[in-house]
Amino acid sequence: MAFFRAGMLGFGGGPAVIPIMQRDVVDRYGWLTDEEYGDTIALSNTMPGPIATKLAGYIGYRVAGLRGCLIALVASIVPTVVLMILLLGILQNYKDVPWVANMSSAVVPVVAVMLGVLTWNFVRQSEKALGWSRAILLILVSVVLLEVLGIHPAFLIAGLILMVLVPFIKRTVKKT
Repeated sequence: MAFFRAGMLGFGGGPAVIPIMQRDVVDRYGWLTDEEYGDTIALSNTMPGPIATKLAGYIGYRVAGLRGCLIALVASIVPTVVLMILLLGILQNYKDVPWVANMSSAVVPVVAVMLGVLTWNFVRQSEKALGWSRAILLILVSVVLLEVLGIHPAFLIAGLILMVLVPFIKRTVKKT
């Protein structure tokens, strides 16, 4: 039901689905903690494909194995495709009607608020894990790399993973 609901209510694309799915996966069903959900989103962004599909497949697999993965994928994809075909056909026919145009425009700020809430949750989790100074430093460096220099998020996440793994591997090699 979590993935069906996220697929049906995720107007605005993958970013709109993330907070909807978080509410069900973390708060309602307790399948993942906030931290696990955040890590899953971060790692999912390093891989190709739509974020909602990747999240549904992984979380479904984690909860109930291959069967859970398949159920989550079907629940996430099929209703969305059916709804998209129906609604896009209707919206295309009436896109010049003022209330339809206004409705389409009104979705954007709602998605922005949902993403803002999700972002603030990530900032708070970063503060708990790293402290304010490191968290703010990483946020500022990430903003510069992503928005000023235009680096793809996958390279940033891969770089951070390497920064964590390389010292760990060096310490492990020295001990053996």
